[in-house]
Amino acid sequence: MLRIISSFDGGNIEVVKADDPCDIQLNIRQDTNAEFFQWFYFKVIGVKNTPCTIKILNAGEASFTRGWENYKAVASVDQQYWTRVPTEYENGILEIQSTPSSDAVCYAYFVPYPSDRHSELIARCQASEGVGLSVPGLTKQNRPIEVLTFGSMADNKPALWIIARQHPGETMAEWFMEGLLDRLLNQQDGAVRSLLQRATLYTVPNMNPDGSMLGNLRVNSLGVNLNREWENPSIDNSPEVFHVRKMMIESKIRFCLDVHGDEGLPFNFIAGFEGIAEASDKQLAIMNKFRNTLAQVNPDFQLENGYPKVARGKGMKTTSTGYLAAYHGAVSMTLEMPFKDAENAPDEHFGWSPERSMALGRSSVESMLAVIDEIKS
Repeated sequence: MLRIISSFDGGNIEVVKADDPCDIQLNIRQDTNAEFFQWFYFKVIGVKNTPCTIKILNAGEASFTRGWENYKAVASVDQQYWTRVPTEYENGILEIQSTPSSDAVCYAYFVPYPSDRHSELIARCQASEGVGLSVPGLTKQNRPIEVLTFGSMADNKPALWIIARQHPGETMAEWFMEGLLDRLLNQQDGAVRSLLQRATLYTVPNMNPDGSMLGNLRVNSLGVNLNREWENPSIDNSPEVFHVRKMMIESKIRFCLDVHGDEGLPFNFIAGFEGIAEASDKQLAIMNKFRNTLAQVNPDFQLENGYPKVARGKGMKTTSTGYLAAYHGAVSMTLEMPFKDAENAPDEHFGWSPERSMALGRSSVESMLAVIDEIKS
């Protein structure tokens, strides 16, 4: 018997019609207490060796319809090995074609990052020498806001912050973090040792654990977009930003990389703070050096494509990047990865993937190392 299930960690789908595997009709559920929607993640059971046509009927009303252009969904029968499957977007409907090799198959907008894997990552890191775990506060659903600290704290060592998944549906951001954190644990890595001798790294693998569990695209359990809260966060509505921002200020933050995913653009790129009136030439030079170094060490990252430059004085200070650059003089930037394939380095079978996200995370060590002396001075 054909069944469709999404009542699990990060699941999101609503069933319209599911009595014929050749005509499965679904809708993506809106984010909790908000109108955003695009993230989907569900399991289809009872379809072994059966050609399936899955239609997402409300795709044309999603938050970022450009995200469906040249897009392929991901599928997995074991929730470990995910591949891209034929997907078409036409007349406002996203249609997925697949013939599963097992009784059950999962489909998702991007490869999910499960809460169990998150817990294992936190445990693996905090059990390692030289790594500290802090919980500066709790979410509205009483989940911990977890900060992992790498390296000793000293007055002469600048605080570098890397945060991810303010938007919970951007799961590639936490895959990036896993790659970075696992590299930071390698005490035989000379670049890591050099970086941690000269800086203290504060990392938040998941800024939005409530939204992640609920299967949201962009908001927490209250319907709040965390990356519009940084100028004036509320402990009632955005405790995630409130507590992390407070800890950042106490650490005398000098650098922040905020890791995201972009629905529309098929590239890896960095969006900076050029539009902030308070931005100094020194801040901008350090940001550009970081960006250029990342492009040199990892060809999946590129410099030609990204968001249009914002005119000076027109930049938003409600985002982490804008706020930290304007109010704290930090070198802050937003790293975006694609939900689609990386057009400059395509992979027909996997598209942009967890493995490539983790590799990009590992590559950020060299980029931080390249700018650490300028950040300290």
